[in-house]
Amino acid sequence: MDWAGVGAMKWVAVESSFIGAVAYQGDEEVLWLRFHNDRTYLFRQVPEQTYEKLLAAESKGRFFNSQIKDTFPYARV
Repeated sequence: MDWAGVGAMKWVAVESSFIGAVAYQGDEEVLWLRFHNDRTYLFRQVPEQTYEKLLAAESKGRFFNSQIKDTFPYARV
């Protein structure tokens, strides 16, 4: 993981009672999620299509719980 570009990532605020913002590093296939409780997690090996579906989902929290949470390796940062 190249941490050099983390601060320069483009975070996208989302409408959700659960998730505050998301960012995606396509070259690394890393999805970043910042929750309203100020915790930030990165999820590895996430295809870009999954990121796009998350952004388009009517319920970001429901999509996260069903498609991301227990599917991809993650770490709290």
